[in-house]
Amino acid sequence: MSAIIDNNAIHAFVEVPNPEGVYSAQYVAYFRALGKRRRILLLSFAPKAAGTFFRQAAMEALRGYMPRLTHAQGGRDGVPHLPAFIVAYLDSGTPEIVGHIHMQAHRANRHFIDMFGLKPVIMLRSIPDMLASYWDMLEVDPVARADGLNCLIPRDFVSMSRDEKADFMIDVVAPWYASYFATWKDFSDEAPETVCVLSYAAFASDPAASLHRAIAHAGFATPRATCEAAVEMVWNKRENLRFNKGVGGRGRDYFSPDRVARLARQLSHYKQLASWMGELLGDVAEPAIRLAS
Repeated sequence: MSAIIDNNAIHAFVEVPNPEGVYSAQYVAYFRALGKRRRILLLSFAPKAAGTFFRQAAMEALRGYMPRLTHAQGGRDGVPHLPAFIVAYLDSGTPEIVGHIHMQAHRANRHFIDMFGLKPVIMLRSIPDMLASYWDMLEVDPVARADGLNCLIPRDFVSMSRDEKADFMIDVVAPWYASYFATWKDFSDEAPETVCVLSYAAFASDPAASLHRAIAHAGFATPRATCEAAVEMVWNKRENLRFNKGVGGRGRDYFSPDRVARLARQLSHYKQLASWMGELLGDVAEPAIRLAS
């Protein structure tokens, strides 16, 4: 690390924002100046939205690396860690930075994004498909079971019946996804120039195009051909990147129509999600919405 930790940084480390996450004008000015020192590609994907594969391709395209930018996972979604970002901006000697944080766009996180001038990227994907992939991961990965996602995974998850697992995924895990997409929809509506919203269907059809769009959104001048080469290289390693099946429609094999209707009802509480419902429910959207109404 070649970051020079000056007095401004030392004082900023211990500065406490107000309860909304807003810092004093003095420190906001300092953070804005830091944000102009270098670009950071911030991927704020939900779990099982091809984020691990995507970030690896991004690191390949940018010849970058991924430092830890959160305080801790510890069973919850990620929260940006101020000292980690300060060091990342001050450390001009490191390669380009790719951040990957499973974070919701709550107000405090939005204030954080704004004061550094970050340009986050998210991915829309069918929630039933993501829950199916998450379910598969919980079956085989004890680390994933220990982490959870703002919830405690039952100790006996692996031995639970299939119906019990399906109910747990819909009743306990799915609400996080509903809130996640609702917060990002609000943010993208209010600041469309800040938030880049990718589609999983478009990514699956042309991953290099989605990668190039995300990188360009963050301010990097990376040729499309470089993105194509990066995707091709990483594709050959996908088995080691928690890349499950990567195909649409798997959710209908895991969740009955009534369970997907329960998910649709969760989403319906957030009226701002109306235009995203088709992508968030995938190929079961129409029957699920009918059942939920």
